[in-house]
Amino acid sequence: MTTGPVVDAGRRAFLGAAVGATSAAVLPAMGAPTMPDLILHGARITTLDPSRPRACAVAIRDGRFLRVGDDREVLALAGPSTKVIDLRGRVVLPGLCDNHTHVIRGGLNYNMELRWDGVRSLADAMAMLQRQVAITPSPQWVRVVGGFSDQQFAEKRLPTLEELNAVAPDTPVFILHLYDRALLNAAALRAVGYTRDTPQPPGGEIARDANGNPTGLLLARPNASILYATLAKGPKLPFDYQLNSTRHFMRELNRLGVTSVIDAGGGFQNYPDDYEVVRRLAAEGQLTVRLAYNLFTQKPREEKEDFLNWTRTSTYRQGDDYFRHNGAGEMLVFSAADFEDFRQPRPDMPANMEEDLEGVVRILAQNRWPWRMHATYDETISRALDVFEKVHREIPLDGLHWFFDHAETISDRSIDRVAALGGGIAVQHRMAYQGEHFVARYGKAAAEATPPVAKILASGARVSAGTDATRVASYNPWVCLSWLVTGRTVGGLSLYPAENRLDRESALRMWTERVAWFSNEEGRKGRIAEGQLADLVVPDRDYFACAEEDIVDTSSVLTVVGGRIVYAADEFAPHDPPMPPAMPDWSPVRTFGRDAKSAVAAVPDTPVQAAGCGCALACNVHGHQHAKAWGANVPAGDLKGFWGALGCACWAV
Repeated sequence: MTTGPVVDAGRRAFLGAAVGATSAAVLPAMGAPTMPDLILHGARITTLDPSRPRACAVAIRDGRFLRVGDDREVLALAGPSTKVIDLRGRVVLPGLCDNHTHVIRGGLNYNMELRWDGVRSLADAMAMLQRQVAITPSPQWVRVVGGFSDQQFAEKRLPTLEELNAVAPDTPVFILHLYDRALLNAAALRAVGYTRDTPQPPGGEIARDANGNPTGLLLARPNASILYATLAKGPKLPFDYQLNSTRHFMRELNRLGVTSVIDAGGGFQNYPDDYEVVRRLAAEGQLTVRLAYNLFTQKPREEKEDFLNWTRTSTYRQGDDYFRHNGAGEMLVFSAADFEDFRQPRPDMPANMEEDLEGVVRILAQNRWPWRMHATYDETISRALDVFEKVHREIPLDGLHWFFDHAETISDRSIDRVAALGGGIAVQHRMAYQGEHFVARYGKAAAEATPPVAKILASGARVSAGTDATRVASYNPWVCLSWLVTGRTVGGLSLYPAENRLDRESALRMWTERVAWFSNEEGRKGRIAEGQLADLVVPDRDYFACAEEDIVDTSSVLTVVGGRIVYAADEFAPHDPPMPPAMPDWSPVRTFGRDAKSAVAAVPDTPVQAAGCGCALACNVHGHQHAKAWGANVPAGDLKGFWGALGCACWAV
């Protein structure tokens, strides 16, 4: 037996514990050896198991929790080959499960993307951009693809096209902001071939100057297709690099405590071709998050053909506990897609929506495939419910785990209809990024229950939480947990009154046990309970006791998936599994990592930062040492206000 936080008795082969796990294996048979593979003890464990809400230790064998209890009873199970780790009083939570993300598509591109997630100053964001431009070879692009809001920046704005062209005169730069716009510098316009002769796209706009030439601003009005189609014109990574990129994306999720995701498909994500990378990783035992995937229709007016083909060639739930089919959606039919650009008026769905949707839902119901459906507005949800109820009268939907995604403006009546029909509502923290724009259009009162999370919980309807990463919101689960608890946007706007906010345990359940229904895995994961899949996270702070404003900065010091340590940091770093460096060698992942503070700290202060914050003069206190300022542990929640209190010229403008 080995003990202590940094002692490793030898790494087990990942393939043995990860691949081929099935629902049949729960606990060892009576009389069988019960020697654990891994014991964690000396912890404060929140199990979410009503039969034992708190524990101090867990024993894991064959990828499942063998014993959950106190130190004495669990340590007594240890054998000579058991790895034993003392967590020294750390908090332990069930592994976090994202109910809606786009890991398959995101993984193909992750290593090419510069992330501004959590960066608090446009000046620092632009300095990161400038550094990445300097090392990105032709003909590659520098791309910032979602995960941030203009409101998170102290400057409360996006960069101008002039600023982009100044820092990147020759390297294409593409910046996607929410669902509403993309910014392209002149080099990117040349790369994609947009000229004065390029026609305006349907549902979008290529902004032009007085001479009719594209300026570099692309707008969704309200359809984001022009934004995504333009992004798709960029260079792609070779297959081997995509394997590496996906592994690094999963590692980043593990760093944040994510152990499972439901992939919602996505535009420009073709099945089965774009699934080959994750399929290969699954076959080789290299998945470090459990992944249930939905199939997303690809072409308008050909949706029925897609689902007829897929229901013939795929089986619902085919796969294993690491890589498994989860049904249809989030796009079922294009005529029901109500794009959520809150800077634009709500789009009305066409008259043929119901007919199109009914044709697809009948195919799914007949084949007993559950589905998920993207729906932002109650006007779309109520019309879809008319269709679901009609199909249900002829083909009962009982037992199908179908649900709506997003549902920001769902009404009380629609919530009741969803509950009566046995469906669910998967919410995501998109309002944390778009709340200010929603308030500007609809008013603060309308935003107070958008979405009405607490009311959905009280209704008895199935509900869980996720991110909708990566093209709009960040993949960071702690941003979502912070949003559920505090009701605030990443820009600091307080959206929700107390009655639409959740206590911390309820929010945690939205990210753990409640997600299990949405992947049809109830009783198999989401709790730290004997027989369940051994997924857990040891956060770097006490989630239940830290200040509300600190929840958002949480990360993991130890993440376990199926009994396998997939990420370890701080005193547990010796247990961290080896990872190949990010490919290519100019990848932003190599330079900046993914933590906002370390990313900013990696950039030396430059004149770009000074220009970005609007300062004409050096600061009286810290000059332009923004990286040092933002990365410091200052005694204030409002960094801008703190430095301003000291007379810093940066915040005097």
